[in-house]
Amino acid sequence: MKRTAVYMLAAMIVCMPRAAAAGDVEKGRKVAEAHCSRCHVVGDFNPTGGISSTPSFQLLVTRRPDYKDRFATFYARRPHPAFVTVKGIGRPMDYLPPNAHPVEITLEDVENVSAFVETLKAKGPEKRR
Repeated sequence: MKRTAVYMLAAMIVCMPRAAAAGDVEKGRKVAEAHCSRCHVVGDFNPTGGISSTPSFQLLVTRRPDYKDRFATFYARRPHPAFVTVKGIGRPMDYLPPNAHPVEITLEDVENVSAFVETLKAKGPEKRR
């Protein structure tokens, strides 16, 4: 799939009206732990894991006002397009060799992860003591 088409699809998804936490939180947690925790700190699952240059989910949720859009379109944001395939959409940068072990997800997985990250909002750094 051409990069332009993927970015257009991501823009359409961002502009679509969404109900708050439309996905399944538990399924989203499992997807995040299975795939996202390779690079990101995800909730209490891997508090000392992740890659140091990669933001934790908690940081994104508590410090980025656009976090909902970022999670809804993460697969079109670097470096994800090189290794994430979305069923029915493809891998946005399929002309590049994957820079990490390939991951295949569904749009439902994206919604589920988005619902899961909403549960992390209350666990931000300003709430911890």
